[in-house]
Amino acid sequence: MNEDWQSTFAKDATLFPHLADLQKDQVLLSTMSEPRFRQASFLDQRLFTPDLPRQVVSWSDFASVPLPPLEKPHYIFHVGHVGSTLISRLLGELDCVLALREPAILRQLVDEHVNRPVDIGWTVSERTQRLQQVESWLSRVFHADQRVMIKASSFVSPLAKTLLASEATALFLYTSLGRYLQTILAGDASKQEAAALTDLRLLRLEQHCGEPLDRKDNLSLAQTAALGWLCEMVTLTDAERNCPQARIGWLDFDQFLLRPDEQLQLAAGHFGWDISPEHVESLIAGPIMTSYSKAPEFDYSASLREQLLAEAAQIHADDIRQTLLWVDQLARRFPIVAAALATAESRR
Repeated sequence: MNEDWQSTFAKDATLFPHLADLQKDQVLLSTMSEPRFRQASFLDQRLFTPDLPRQVVSWSDFASVPLPPLEKPHYIFHVGHVGSTLISRLLGELDCVLALREPAILRQLVDEHVNRPVDIGWTVSERTQRLQQVESWLSRVFHADQRVMIKASSFVSPLAKTLLASEATALFLYTSLGRYLQTILAGDASKQEAAALTDLRLLRLEQHCGEPLDRKDNLSLAQTAALGWLCEMVTLTDAERNCPQARIGWLDFDQFLLRPDEQLQLAAGHFGWDISPEHVESLIAGPIMTSYSKAPEFDYSASLREQLLAEAAQIHADDIRQTLLWVDQLARRFPIVAAALATAESRR
């Protein structure tokens, strides 16, 4: 890259704001092509290779670049492990869509917003302004008829209420609590993730409920998994309630797998994209549906998923049953938990 990066940045989506150093107030730009965006499962440091051009610029220089009028991105928010990458890949095959999967810079902003590991001195208004700036940077496209669709990480859900406050369009992906528990308990990596995130999820859920919940040491394996569903469903339900101007649709991933052609058509229509039945059929019959979306080099299918979930349901049957009772008890104590459960049931 060179000193003329500003004109390139203003022209299209080639220069991507990959990461931010919030303490130094700097942004790391990388050079991305349209095919590279299409292939990427995650827009974070896992994309870094020795041949990927990168350049660090100050946030103020970055923010001062005049941009042309840009359409607000569409969003996919989700509870995690519910096919959001798959849906993003399928919709990202449309020519009118530039799909951005899990931009790391949004994860950094939510980390500062929720955890605040280091006090960088942002006021509430400055935090909102910074988020708006990042959203505008992520809104750039390669072609005039394109629109950005951001598939956020599940950890970014606390920002949904701010990002969707105006007339935004979003798809919220979820599944029932029982199916979510089976999904998490079916994999070693997902169980380890649930355990590692227990403290943060307890904190987030307690912030919504307004009082302390169970001690971390008292939670079973399935209860630590349930915290993920509770955190994200409570957060998304709260975002919908506080964003009456937003167009929010809900999609149950298990219902999608039962009727993928119909559900994909509905999802595209929710975003205002016209997709022919023939195109839907070709996408559903194509390789995207039979590979692991986060790592397409591995085979994965709805039938294999169903087999793994059935095994997890059998192995962890007692823990799952006790966890569902525990969540029912939480719902009786906290209306916001009850509202999340009701949302999941009513949207099926």
